[in-house]
Amino acid sequence: MMRAVFLLGLGLTACQPDETISGYAGTETTWRLVEAAGQPIGPRITLRFPEEGQIAGEAPCNSYGGAQTVPYPWFAVQDLVSTRAACPDLELEGTYFAMLMSVSLAEVAGDTLILSNEAGLQLVYRAEAD
Repeated sequence: MMRAVFLLGLGLTACQPDETISGYAGTETTWRLVEAAGQPIGPRITLRFPEEGQIAGEAPCNSYGGAQTVPYPWFAVQDLVSTRAACPDLELEGTYFAMLMSVSLAEVAGDTLILSNEAGLQLVYRAEAD
């Protein structure tokens, strides 16, 4: 009897939908930052959700990754890590990482992803074409 209950519980856990942003923004989609704090962004900065609870992307100089485990529409990056290459856009990259760490809400609408916070900051991304 205990084995049947355990197997049933295991089966229910395996069927749970992904309630993080990756379940809504897609694990195959690459999102390109097009606007930050009302300003257009020129250098290519991307954000992906490769699997439940994970983020990854390319900033102007380095690749980065981290955890994002709160349920949608909430957003909170944890354990942000990046490679350590230098380039002329390193200051922009630092600003981007600080903004990414400060957002707390996510909204996915078609090919647009908006990350925002209560202070009015918005990071606007568009899905890149395959």
